[in-house]
Amino acid sequence: MYFEDIQVGDTFQTVGRTITEADIVAFAGLTGDYNLIHTNAEVAKNSIAGQRMAHGMLVMSISNGLITRSAYYMGITEAITALTSVEQHKFKKPVVIGDTIHVDVEIAEAVDARPESGSAKVVLRRSIVNQRGQVVQEGTYAILVKKRGA
Repeated sequence: MYFEDIQVGDTFQTVGRTITEADIVAFAGLTGDYNLIHTNAEVAKNSIAGQRMAHGMLVMSISNGLITRSAYYMGITEAITALTSVEQHKFKKPVVIGDTIHVDVEIAEAVDARPESGSAKVVLRRSIVNQRGQVVQEGTYAILVKKRGA
């Protein structure tokens, strides 16, 4: 699939994935972010979630993995040349150990601003949703996708 095959308004949903304590511990180790709301059960009791919560960037990273494994995205993965931006990303609700998230994705824009180039910009709107149907994070990101014949 190439840029010309992408339609604004197309949507897809990823499979779900449950957030585990191991995810949080591994992410803290990889990033060095040992903030107590993520790693200390006693301190986290006083947080907005009332328990340890996943790092916002961990949830965002897992959502990227879920998106890249979706059938729609796999159809264009060889044509993707770059991730160019993440914009207006909002952390709306905490994600805690045991929550299962999936991602609802919509093609928000498909812009061929430089017809002479070999790729064009596609903007995806993502909503990360928990098992209760609550949007926990949302935002947009832009990728460059090869044009046919490029």
